[in-house]
Amino acid sequence: MRLNIRHQTVYSYDQPVSYALQQLRLRPKSRAGQEIVNWAVTVDGGKHELAFEDEHANAVDLVSVVPGGTQITVTCEGIVDVENKAGVVGKQGGHVPLWLFRRTTPLTAAGRGISKLVVPFEGRDPDLQCLHDLSDQIRGQIPFSTDQTESDLGAEDVIAAGHGVCQDHAHVFIAAARALGCPARYVSGYLMMNDRIDQTATHAWAEAHLPELGWVGFDVSNGYSPDDRYVRVATGLDYNQAAPISGMRFGQGNEKLHVELQVQQQ
Repeated sequence: MRLNIRHQTVYSYDQPVSYALQQLRLRPKSRAGQEIVNWAVTVDGGKHELAFEDEHANAVDLVSVVPGGTQITVTCEGIVDVENKAGVVGKQGGHVPLWLFRRTTPLTAAGRGISKLVVPFEGRDPDLQCLHDLSDQIRGQIPFSTDQTESDLGAEDVIAAGHGVCQDHAHVFIAAARALGCPARYVSGYLMMNDRIDQTATHAWAEAHLPELGWVGFDVSNGYSPDDRYVRVATGLDYNQAAPISGMRFGQGNEKLHVELQVQQQ
């Protein structure tokens, strides 16, 4: 399937900003199951400082805000050909050893909630069916809800809240898979929805590594593995390592964020 994507993010400040630096992970790469036909990232109100690949082989751009500016606009658009591989990405590549994906982070730390969640799976081989069953259990226990607006909740906090968004589901799955001894990671990207073109946010899901298949994706929020409607952009141990945009700024005043996103079949 050929997907046409346009993603615009606007940061507005109510006072001039003396200095701000944004880290962008908004350039998808040609990988297993997807081919980038064309892709462009443009910045208005800022300056492109540097481009590099991080430890997860994500394409990263560093952008500074024009000193004294009150707005920066980042626009990404392009065309991607995607193949339905039932979520199978393949073997681990890049610069990070596989064992690192068993390491916990503050957002994926396992406590009493995760320990209770994985009880039905203890003693089972963490194979493909086991991980699908785990995904189903998480979705049943933690319904999807946009009432959850905080972006820094760890897996245990999400379980306690009893609901969450795709980012929260990914963190719970990752924490649980690691508790079962399975390497797991966070994925940020795009999803073409069947009922709309305009969206308000990017998508997130998880991947687990199986010896016979390599990395396999699990979209807990939707209850299936990624197909040809998904575009993978960045991966990491958790959201903080794969966030589409993150950064820092100096100066007083408040910040407003506006996102426009369209994903459609061409």
